[in-house]
Amino acid sequence: MLQTVYFTAVSHEAAVTIAKVLVQERLVACANVVDGVTSIYRWDGALQKDPEAVVFAKTTAELAEPAIQRVQDLHEYDCPCVVAWDIASTSDAYEKWIRSETSSGQ
Repeated sequence: MLQTVYFTAVSHEAAVTIAKVLVQERLVACANVVDGVTSIYRWDGALQKDPEAVVFAKTTAELAEPAIQRVQDLHEYDCPCVVAWDIASTSDAYEKWIRSETSSGQ
């Protein structure tokens, strides 16, 4: 099974920094950084509205939790949004590539 790890970051630069580490450490095969996201949430009892970047990183089910932990280690937020979900289907070639580019190789 493959998974997508999704997280937000305070800026494009912060997102790219974390994404590069994940790819370099072979925790994910690829990460897409999307700029221009506006996040609205409640924090410390007050409504917040902040610009953020979003990252979609593709990995194996075995590496999703280690990738999530690494994002948390590198992230500047106290409570970052970092979640993972299953990739329901993809091409055999893409799945093979993700597995070859991650350290699980499974």
